[in-house]
Amino acid sequence: MKNIFGSHHGLDEKSVEFLLNALEKNNLPGFDYLEFKQSLVVLNEQMDLDEASAFKSAFATASVLGLTKEKLLKTADHYKTILLNEKAQFDAALQKQVDQRITGKQQEVARLRKQIEEYRKAIADLEKKIAAAEDTIGKADDEIAATREKIEHTRDAFERTLTSILNQIQLDMESIHKYL
Repeated sequence: MKNIFGSHHGLDEKSVEFLLNALEKNNLPGFDYLEFKQSLVVLNEQMDLDEASAFKSAFATASVLGLTKEKLLKTADHYKTILLNEKAQFDAALQKQVDQRITGKQQEVARLRKQIEEYRKAIADLEKKIAAAEDTIGKADDEIAATREKIEHTRDAFERTLTSILNQIQLDMESIHKYL
């Protein structure tokens, strides 16, 4: 059957095979449009007739087998309906693929973009908290340094004072020994 429909250049082989299989599965019994089409192809290949002569010659032979113009058109319509039903099923399968492979991916991309935005917001919040903590640390470091300086100053002052008083006591003790 491929020779009657599938010999045109540029047709997708897989699609041709699929559609011709559907026609073969639904081939009506007896001589009808498909057999008429096969006769046309044979006449064109073997006799190199013009289109009108090929149609008339194929129909003359087919009419001996009981084919009428009405039956020819009715069966051609039947095969068109088969092919259109296949198209509807193909379209549904194609839409399912689009939904699964494209729409699903688009939804995943949108979800991920939203999640990225939430992550960026969380990062910005964390950066603010880090800056605040660093500011607190900076102030604390300054306070620690100032407090350390004050404590060291107090310690130094205490030790100077203590040394001075101890020295005075020592001098007094020496004077006591010396004069008393």
